[in-house]
Amino acid sequence: MQNKVQIAVVDDDKIFQLITHKTLNTIDTVNRVWQFYNGEEALIYLEENATDPNLLPDILLLDINMPVVDGWTFLKDYPEIQSKLSKPVSIYMVSSSIDPKDIERAKSIELVDEYIIKPISKDKIVDIIQKKAAQL
Repeated sequence: MQNKVQIAVVDDDKIFQLITHKTLNTIDTVNRVWQFYNGEEALIYLEENATDPNLLPDILLLDINMPVVDGWTFLKDYPEIQSKLSKPVSIYMVSSSIDPKDIERAKSIELVDEYIIKPISKDKIVDIIQKKAAQL
């Protein structure tokens, strides 16, 4: 039996959240999906649930441009929380930005597994999930 993956989507775009949530719910290897509308919500949740691996995502899909705490600030603040987490979380930056500066900046951050330009296809999501499930 293949391992089931838990995913957090951190994005203020309600349409992206809706489409992504519906897509994720059609994939058999997805166990749970969390939705956060800014980086602060996600950071607080991760910190509050750091010791319980069942309440932590395996994959985090992170947008760049959000209110309150954007993706860049999330990545700056994340290492402090990461050291407390009871399991590793793979971070994928998912953005509509095609600015080469954003792409290069994301690629230069060791915490970011990959930079994906929106819209993200179901095939790409499945590929990410299969890779992570194989590591669990």
